[in-house]
Amino acid sequence: MPVAFPEPSSTSDLRGLMLQYLDYYRSAIAGKIDGLEDGDLYRSTVPSGWTPAGLINHLANVERRWLRWGFMAEPVLDPWRDHVGERWITPEVSAADLISMLDRTGSRTRAIVEAYELTDTAQIGGRFSEESSAPQLQWILLHLIHEYARHSGHLDVSRELIDGTVGE
Repeated sequence: MPVAFPEPSSTSDLRGLMLQYLDYYRSAIAGKIDGLEDGDLYRSTVPSGWTPAGLINHLANVERRWLRWGFMAEPVLDPWRDHVGERWITPEVSAADLISMLDRTGSRTRAIVEAYELTDTAQIGGRFSEESSAPQLQWILLHLIHEYARHSGHLDVSRELIDGTVGE
């Protein structure tokens, strides 16, 4: 079910608002691949060579990298597994599997974010080796919202080139 875009308002729940934005963008990304043929998930329409499946794989891995490996300092096997050099890896999985990957990532993100204060700093030992480079959770969430919003627009362009479907 699509998640509604957070309407402008006043809130004392910044954490909830940021989580709502992430949920919205995950939902929007899932909607943008709805109805694509499997072949179109793995086909690039842009000179840089990324594919819709590669973009979604990238987004799930960026979120994993920033929250699990970055903020939590969890040992993460191959944190950069979504790309080789400048190229994103295109997993040959179904649209349903890609959406499931986003959903699992979102559930893990929500659990982490709800367990900490927005001003808590990333733990040392994963992505960050010293306190001076470790960002606060709120910065990480804003970065992820930016990443999703930016790539949602990229996916709009790709989808329009594939079959003429125009995004928001």
